[in-house]
Amino acid sequence: MSRDRPSVGLPGNKPVVILCRPQIGDNAGAVARAMLNFGLTELRLVKPDFGWPNAKAVAAASGAAEVLNGVRIVPTLAEALTDIEHLYATTARQRELAKPILTPPEAAGLAVAQCREGRRVAFLFGAERTGLTTDETMLADALVTIPTNPMFTSLNIAQAVLLMAYEHYVRHDAKAPPRQMAEPKPASKAEVAGLIDHLVGELDRVDFFRKPDRRGSLVLTIAQLLERRAMTSSEVDLMRGMVKELAGGRVRRAG
Repeated sequence: MSRDRPSVGLPGNKPVVILCRPQIGDNAGAVARAMLNFGLTELRLVKPDFGWPNAKAVAAASGAAEVLNGVRIVPTLAEALTDIEHLYATTARQRELAKPILTPPEAAGLAVAQCREGRRVAFLFGAERTGLTTDETMLADALVTIPTNPMFTSLNIAQAVLLMAYEHYVRHDAKAPPRQMAEPKPASKAEVAGLIDHLVGELDRVDFFRKPDRRGSLVLTIAQLLERRAMTSSEVDLMRGMVKELAGGRVRRAG
């Protein structure tokens, strides 16, 4: 991007767009174009199936250099979520997860309010052919479904991004509601993931899961329980301190 060219993104804190395992470079470029149409500029690609930089992406972006020049490539979704505190995952399928299911306007409205509070928010989209996995959607605070013709529900990923970006854009400049009081800082996805790993590791040490075939389903249940809690950073710190003390007490008693 030229140094003398002003930013064409929305001012202030804005949602991040994350594409999980994108398969086609052209689609990444079309997503960048859709984002900049409505002022979003931060794009992260998780384990793309194409090389980067990508000439087809540049052509499809039609000049959205501000987005392409800042693209962040990461190998895992966990790494893409390190600083994210609120995550909205788009999916066409109703999954068996205890998650709120929102429309794009509902999700965008929440995202705008959270961004105004200085929170880090992301919209998550899956691979073109397969969408998001259950493990990926489990990390979300809510699922977003886009109402479509039930006889033809297929949407291009750039179309889905454009709809979410548009809904955020039309709410971004709306008058902010009066701020009542400061809320506790929500835990980032990385903080919650660290707590889950810490807890599961200690449970493994005491053979809590007993049988290997039970471990997978129980770990998923534990992760869902903690993700659904919408914990704050201080609550995560407290929980990790409790797990550490319990583990230390077990070692002291054994000694």
